[in-house]
Amino acid sequence: MEWVALIQKAIDYMEDHLLEKINYEDAAKQVHMSSYNFHRTFSLMAGMTANEYIRNRRLSLAGQELQLTNIKIIDVAYKYGYETPESFSKAFSRFHGVSPKLATVKGTQLSLFNALVIKIVLEGGKSMDYRVEAVGKRTFISKVMAFRNEIINEEDNNEIPQFWDRCRKEDILNQMFGMRPEGKKDLYGLCSPTKENETTFDYGIGVLLDEETVAGDEISLQNQGFQIWDVDPAEYVVFKCYGDNGDCIGEAWSRFFKEFLPQSGYVQTEDTDMEVYYDLEEPGLFCELWIPIEKKKEIN
Repeated sequence: MEWVALIQKAIDYMEDHLLEKINYEDAAKQVHMSSYNFHRTFSLMAGMTANEYIRNRRLSLAGQELQLTNIKIIDVAYKYGYETPESFSKAFSRFHGVSPKLATVKGTQLSLFNALVIKIVLEGGKSMDYRVEAVGKRTFISKVMAFRNEIINEEDNNEIPQFWDRCRKEDILNQMFGMRPEGKKDLYGLCSPTKENETTFDYGIGVLLDEETVAGDEISLQNQGFQIWDVDPAEYVVFKCYGDNGDCIGEAWSRFFKEFLPQSGYVQTEDTDMEVYYDLEEPGLFCELWIPIEKKKEIN
């Protein structure tokens, strides 16, 4: 359960440094994960982002201090990382449902947010269909945009769906469809977490570039705003995502972390993951999710 130990180590780090200026990127460095992969893993496991966890823990502790000690509100605000008493008051009121001033009154009800402890709970009865495929190097023609790491699993965030809509409205998808033969016009959603010390990740919408693709020369494509996206040889676990919208992708990611990884002997690698939207659709299939993996190395 190495990945569980890593997440718990990150939680322990956040708990030990709650009074310092830290965020999810600092926690990711402690466990030697990219900020992108850590953000995705933590939020799926904990049901909240690491930044939300830090904020909730600070506000919970701040409430206890105000109610149990004679500390001044302004001192609590600065102690828990707020630049002004006003910003602290707004955040405190949203979290506790009462103002900091009212929190100093004995008997006022406050919200308690305890430290997380990651545990594996075994649940039986549900099967999880998947396949593992090893593929060689592949190249894609894609439209690429950089997104903030924080949007991964951010509730109600629609930036990537809006990117798809914009490409559709600007006729970019039809342009890519035209590069491929009938029956092979599969679209790929390419997601790369490989940039170190970056606060963004690249997401691309593309088609496969091979001997059947009619795309013109690379300079012409670049002048039209396209990029060449190379994907190195890798082994992937593939999940079929059934549903009417992208919610099924999030559900597949959740089951990957909570069910597949603990039992499979695989670990996720820092390579491109992808969604595949097939030209010849299987009834009810939204897409396939391809996640790069490798067998966990045995320690002698």
